[in-house]
Amino acid sequence: MARHLFGTDGVRGLAGEKLTADLAMALGRAATEQAGGSGTRVLVIRDTRESGEMLESALAAGITAAGGDALLGGVLPTPAAPLLIAQYGFDLAVVVSASHNPYQDNGIKFFGADGLKLTDDAEEAIEARLEAGAHSGLQIGRVRELHGTQEDYLRALELRFEALDLSSVNLLLDCAHGATYRVGPEIFRRLGASVTVIGDEPNGRNINDGVGSTHIEALAQAVVAGGHDVGFAFDGDGDRVLAADRGGVVVDGDELIALAAVHLRSADRLSGGGVVVTVMTNYGFHTAMEAADIEVATADVGDRYVLAELRERGWALGGEQSGHIIDMGFVPSGDGIASALLTLEALAGGDLAERSAMTKLPQRLVNVRVSDKRRALDAVVGPAKDENDQLTGRGRVLVRASGTEELVRVMVEAPEGDECEAVCARLVAVVEAAG
Repeated sequence: MARHLFGTDGVRGLAGEKLTADLAMALGRAATEQAGGSGTRVLVIRDTRESGEMLESALAAGITAAGGDALLGGVLPTPAAPLLIAQYGFDLAVVVSASHNPYQDNGIKFFGADGLKLTDDAEEAIEARLEAGAHSGLQIGRVRELHGTQEDYLRALELRFEALDLSSVNLLLDCAHGATYRVGPEIFRRLGASVTVIGDEPNGRNINDGVGSTHIEALAQAVVAGGHDVGFAFDGDGDRVLAADRGGVVVDGDELIALAAVHLRSADRLSGGGVVVTVMTNYGFHTAMEAADIEVATADVGDRYVLAELRERGWALGGEQSGHIIDMGFVPSGDGIASALLTLEALAGGDLAERSAMTKLPQRLVNVRVSDKRRALDAVVGPAKDENDQLTGRGRVLVRASGTEELVRVMVEAPEGDECEAVCARLVAVVEAAG
């Protein structure tokens, strides 16, 4: 059965329109029934969107209607869910968040008892229960607040990074007015850093609004203006991070993963000796990892695909250019705060502006809107292969259709910016002519 509600990261849409209280209640009930029904213990956490409380309440109603107990953990980053599952032995967890999307959107994503996001098969089974309709039952669960969840998450971070001394670090954090606005500044202060914070005054509607990892320019400018050593920007639910060095130069996920991989390799802590990235990862990353004798595996775009590849290979480190970085040694999810701390651990007191883990090649990515993405993609495949052949050993070409929109994405990497722009322009012209 094909999934209709669930996308690559749960159910997401405009709150009150697509993602209604009725749908949230039905999802809570169906997921709880799927997880075992009566007696099932379900954690619910959320970000700071104004619709979060409505959806949290509706989910709790559905969970308890199925005989489960809803444990409300409050505002927490997404990666806290698998950590709390492991600590308390929950049967299921639900995160109410639309990540980096604007406040009008919201989302519902589930984690199983193993701490992993539900599989496609499990999501299909939940949808099948929705289509079958509600079941009546006399077993009614309870709703309780789960106190101390922020401290639980902070203690886990402290334990992982207990040897990290940040007393000489002057850093800036951008919490996107989202789920990290309390725990983010707190953990860095506990580890000794001098911390300045922006994006830490959520009002329900300002999440990701001109701040956070999707608006990294705000952080980059503020780092320079404030004379900070380094800055980190999280997204709304705290599973991504990007950085800016003291000169205001943005450091993306590719570079942060490279820093972590080289550091962990040198400390003999890189499980399996490899790292998983995606097809969008910069060509310079692959060159650097080859020089460092670190194996690289490539997955499709999406943290769930990175995670699947990590589990299959038994490796621990992977991620995306967007700043989703997974360290399975800590939690099987992207964790922006943990990734920022891992970056500082890798620097070992050094300057991010003097990083040398990899050299990025100039990259040009153009999203071309078309009327028929299949036709346009078919037309550009041949020319893209020819261009890619010309760049062999120096760069690469990647063309792919969007999974959700009538778009063809054209990405080119080359040693020089002019060549990169020229190759991309030629391929974009082919797509436009065919589309």
